[in-house]
Amino acid sequence: MERKKLVLVGNGMAGIRCIEEILTLQPDRFDITVFGSEPHPNYNRIQLSNVLQGDTTIEDITINDWNWYSENRITLYTGETVTKIDTEEKVVYSDQHRAIKFDQLILATGSIPFIIPIPGSDKKGVTAFRNIEDCEKMIEYSKLYKKAAVIGGGLLGLEAARGLLNLGMKVHVVHIADYVMEKQLDSTAGHMLIKELKEQGMNFLLGKQTTEIFGEQDVEGLMFSDGEAIQADLVVMAAGIRPNVQLARESGITVNRGIVVNDYLETNIPHIYAVGECAEHREIVYGLVAPLYDQGKVLAKRICGLEGHAYEGSIVSTKLKVSGVDVFSAGEIFEDDKAKSIKEYNEWENTYKKVLIRDGKISGAVLFGDTSEGNRLLSMINKGAEVTEYFKKEKEESSSVSFVGMMSDEEMVCGCNGVTKGEIVSAIQTQGLTTIDEVKACTNASRSCGGCKGLVGDLLQLTLGDKFSQANQKEPICSCTTLSRDEVIAEIRDKNLTYTREVMNVLGWKTDGGCSKCRPALNYYLGMIDPVQYKDEKESRFVNERLHANIQKDGTFSVVPRMYGGVTSPEQLRKIADVAEKYHAKLVKVTGGQRIDLFGIEKEHLPSVWAELDMPSGYAYGKTLRTVKTCVGESFCRFGTQDSMGLGIALEKKLERVSTPHKVKMAVSACPRNCAESGIKDVGIVGVDGGWEIYVGGNGGTHLRAADLLCKVKTSEEVMEITGAYFQYYRETAHYLERTSVWVERMGLEAIKSVLKDKEKVSELNNRLDEALAVLSDPWKEVINDETIQKEYYNKVNIPVTIN
Repeated sequence: MERKKLVLVGNGMAGIRCIEEILTLQPDRFDITVFGSEPHPNYNRIQLSNVLQGDTTIEDITINDWNWYSENRITLYTGETVTKIDTEEKVVYSDQHRAIKFDQLILATGSIPFIIPIPGSDKKGVTAFRNIEDCEKMIEYSKLYKKAAVIGGGLLGLEAARGLLNLGMKVHVVHIADYVMEKQLDSTAGHMLIKELKEQGMNFLLGKQTTEIFGEQDVEGLMFSDGEAIQADLVVMAAGIRPNVQLARESGITVNRGIVVNDYLETNIPHIYAVGECAEHREIVYGLVAPLYDQGKVLAKRICGLEGHAYEGSIVSTKLKVSGVDVFSAGEIFEDDKAKSIKEYNEWENTYKKVLIRDGKISGAVLFGDTSEGNRLLSMINKGAEVTEYFKKEKEESSSVSFVGMMSDEEMVCGCNGVTKGEIVSAIQTQGLTTIDEVKACTNASRSCGGCKGLVGDLLQLTLGDKFSQANQKEPICSCTTLSRDEVIAEIRDKNLTYTREVMNVLGWKTDGGCSKCRPALNYYLGMIDPVQYKDEKESRFVNERLHANIQKDGTFSVVPRMYGGVTSPEQLRKIADVAEKYHAKLVKVTGGQRIDLFGIEKEHLPSVWAELDMPSGYAYGKTLRTVKTCVGESFCRFGTQDSMGLGIALEKKLERVSTPHKVKMAVSACPRNCAESGIKDVGIVGVDGGWEIYVGGNGGTHLRAADLLCKVKTSEEVMEITGAYFQYYRETAHYLERTSVWVERMGLEAIKSVLKDKEKVSELNNRLDEALAVLSDPWKEVINDETIQKEYYNKVNIPVTIN
């Protein structure tokens, strides 16, 4: 049977989800061509805020990588936009002068951000927050400027504001309403959210209408209708989105607010369909992922010629974590003459619940602070449950496992992907699934926002019974294998495996050559297990690590030479200045880690740059020790009680270059005033009268975490010994790409303390660390000791440090 030609315009979540459904129903029916305007494969737009905040990479939010298109024989054109549709001849034309015929055409052109048409909206420094390019632009601006304004207090605006705060910017949220997220929250919940976000550092300008973005060529600030103004270097427009309908309109397809479709997602032109944010169904355009996936299921069956239910619309629900605050809303959120509510407000625990009732049935809900009832309420809203059922279930056992036990098979567990309890239970039973990741891969449950992972875990526990506790500990290192991190390491040791390809072949990897997650992980584990014999596989490292520089959005690189403890010399500064001039660095910037970053270096110049600098790399790109931040200490500061620079330099020179599961940042402060910010580092050391305090597991990034006190010691030698053992214990027991902040919580601080209280174990850990350090090529350029510190850096040092 000859394959029909199916063309998808739009490589986003809605369109590709529809293609996934079609491949499940009839994998051999179509030759599929996909056009995407962005230069990326299909990614999870919901997770863009995590990319902005620096906690997630583009690779991490990719849903279907390049291999997926190839494996499913899909022709993908990225960075290419369809500009014309010949509806009579059934041909689409792109901006790359490409013409592709089709039998069936799906328009999934999504939406475009609404840029408020005010004077100055075209100035440099104005951006939307809609795609990866927007994220990259905001990240770059945060490195140069400190004042940002976000116009729009909806979900997108708050996510942008939180990300910019994490990037070190001062943020104003400008909103025309008198509270935020007014489309999802009522006034009480909205104002509670404002209070929480103010405590996190956001500033709110409510009831403000922006009339002008002023400045010459670059943004300098905002002017409001009431005559007030604020300064800003960056303006993020998050005032809403509009369906992207220009292509459809110019092609003679009926357009209202969106592309008008019927209950089977058909447009007015035969064989042309629309799905997602560009589609208007019964005068409604949906912007959340769950309705778009519902549409995709209906459309897939229609295109495949199979009988299926019509799409009759969706009840919109929102369950999210805004800057660490849990928020949920679904259905109706405001009372009127016929809709009454049940409200609970707990000022002590800062929680709020409102359940809407219309004609005796649950019609909507708003939850703030505690969203554990969200799935149950959404289920009741969807099926129009009587209010008496709500009160009845409230009295029953409240554990989440009991809740999933009470759910019917038809009730939705994953609203984003439209996966019911019955589908998950059936998959667990028939496919032998034992982990959340396996359920995700098989059913798509928890694949998008991840908010239902807890319920999926509860269903596993309910379905597997006694087998669950063992299964729950197993999390595959990636989708290429069913083996967990511990199982992979055990197999490497037992079978004496020596390189990544051998691991994949012997352990039965599902994909030839692995993926971007497992290749660097295996490379790390092999090197950690046998540092003496293992030869690092450069091809398994990320591009930044291979080139010893950070790639920038314009294709150039930034180079960061190491400055031990943030201390430098005139000679080093001259070298840096000479290199910056010779190779036309676009920007020379002092970093937050007390180093100098050279931006705009061309790739072909990198070897010469490093040769002429003749300085060690600062590993600003590496999964290793990045920096040891120090204050000036007792040598110069009247408050300093200890020699922070000397100890910081000693730590940095000892631990530099050895691979770790994730980046590691340290700091040494000479007194409890903590000028080096030791309280939010992976390892933070604070000088006190008579000794040092060692703090661990801090994180100053997206998931802000104060470090825990590990121990207090008297001497610098003890600091070196304990820190070395802790560093090696993290290397040996953490999952690849697991920050110490997450590792400490998973392992338990007391368990880590018990290991480091055992002198024999501490000695063994340091011996293994020394073994790993010894095989590094030139692990530090100058062996540090009291005399060299005294000569090269400053006049007084009190720490005798021995480095093996």
